[in-house]
Amino acid sequence: MKSLFEQNGGTYTEISGYLIPDLTLPKEDNAFIGRYGRLHREYLKKHKNSVYKELLYSGRLNTYLAEIDAHAKEMLEKLTREMANKQGITEELKASDQTAWVGAMNNIKACAKKIIFSEIVYA
Repeated sequence: MKSLFEQNGGTYTEISGYLIPDLTLPKEDNAFIGRYGRLHREYLKKHKNSVYKELLYSGRLNTYLAEIDAHAKEMLEKLTREMANKQGITEELKASDQTAWVGAMNNIKACAKKIIFSEIVYA
C-alpha cells in the first residue's frame, strides 16, 4: 500500500535501511534584491517568521523581496519629488544656492526614507 506522500507523486531514497523522502524547495528566480528588500527580509525573519518561512518554502521569497525593493524605490522618488515641489525646492535654487539646495534635498530624502521604512520595510 502506498503512503499519501507516494500517492501525491513523492519518492523516497533508501539510506542505511531508512526511507528518506526526496524533498526539495521549488526553483526560485534570482531576482536582484536591493537595500529595502534585504532590510524587509531581516524584519520578516525576526518579527514575522511564519510569513518568511511560507514565502521561502513556496519559492516566492526572492520575487516578493524584489517587488518590495522596487516599490520602495519608486515611492522614494515620488515622495522626494512631491516634497521638493511643495517646499519650493527648484532647479533655480540649485543654480543660485547649491548648499541650501543640497541641505533641503537631504532633509527631504531623510523624511521620505522614514516614511518608506515605516510603511513598507518594517510593516
